[in-house]
Amino acid sequence: MKAVLITIGDEILSGDTVDTNSTFIAGQLKKIGIPVVQILTVADETDIIRKALQTACSLADLVFTTGGLGPTKDDRTKTAFAQFFNDELALDETTFQHLKNLFIKRKREHLLELNRPQAMVLSRARVFQNENGTAPCMMMDEQGKLVFCLPGVPYEVKPLMTDKIIPFLTERNSVNHLVTRSVSVVGIPESLLSEQIESWELALPPSISLSYLPVGSRIKLRLNCSGSDLEALSAQLDTEVKKLEPLIGDHVISWNGNEIQEILKEILITRQLTISTAESCTGGAVARLLTSVPGSSAYFLGGIIPYDYRKKIEILGVSAQTISEKTTVSAEVAQEMTLGCLTLFGTDIALSTTGVAGPSTDEFDNEVGTVYYSIRTKSFEKTQKLHLPHLHRNDFAQFVSQRVLQDLVEILVNTK
Repeated sequence: MKAVLITIGDEILSGDTVDTNSTFIAGQLKKIGIPVVQILTVADETDIIRKALQTACSLADLVFTTGGLGPTKDDRTKTAFAQFFNDELALDETTFQHLKNLFIKRKREHLLELNRPQAMVLSRARVFQNENGTAPCMMMDEQGKLVFCLPGVPYEVKPLMTDKIIPFLTERNSVNHLVTRSVSVVGIPESLLSEQIESWELALPPSISLSYLPVGSRIKLRLNCSGSDLEALSAQLDTEVKKLEPLIGDHVISWNGNEIQEILKEILITRQLTISTAESCTGGAVARLLTSVPGSSAYFLGGIIPYDYRKKIEILGVSAQTISEKTTVSAEVAQEMTLGCLTLFGTDIALSTTGVAGPSTDEFDNEVGTVYYSIRTKSFEKTQKLHLPHLHRNDFAQFVSQRVLQDLVEILVNTK
């Protein structure tokens, strides 16, 4: 079984909204062994939506649409569905009662009539009630195709998928397991890495697929294997991963890690280490990465964003003379920031960033894209300079944050 996802919305095509639904749905389907073969993004136009449904059904047996199910007149998804499936819309009493209860609970009964159209569903559809919103999910089961029509709000899509649709698909179909291993590699270019493991890659069993995924300056080797026997799949992947150790062992920072913050979490908890941050140019992105992992409160004690140079002096004790002589974007200031951060929070490790994200130079006329970061423990300090003039502000902050945590992981791995 394969799936196609269709995202409906002019706001996504215009760049005003990021499509996070497709990423989430694809991830959920992957867990039960269903690959997504195409993702389409289309406008809120009936003909275009209908054509997208036709394309999707020609490619896969499972189709998901998200978006276009609000009470307003510009939402044309249901009309497109009705035309495509040669069906008609009818008031679903169960859905309407759900709406009534929802509006009573929210004390918004006066809006019920405006939202009545959301209780209109295709007459042949199976309805999955949306416990977190007003638009239900419709499912059409036609000619061997399952087509799900979901709302567009991410916090409504997620529980519909995890609590209702995935269990439904699992019960209905003989679902394969999909097992993944991710090996995180640093300090080697992708081309050289490919050459170094070529013989191993060519000898992989047909059931295992390999992907090279660059993340900042790190490369993730992701191995996927699907089948009905979960234990056998895991054992097969373990066997193949072990064969990599004599080939690239010196460059591996995690043999089964995914995101860098998850790899770091395991190290910090195992060694009972605490960490804090002092960020300028990254604006809290490093702290955001650290706290994105459940359980991070066990090791992350806090962080500050002394964006103005005077706050670096007042809060972290950075020397005014150092700033005057070296400017805020310098190795010396980055080092004094971690020293102050270590003292302020009383942690085992402190991280700092200072630089110019752009698009213009700072008050000291430092070049756009220049950044210094410092990693400090009670007995060790490393300072690094990067020059990233080609990156947009947000990409700049994300790249630097990934790089800082990656460097810290490498340091900790090599100082056991």
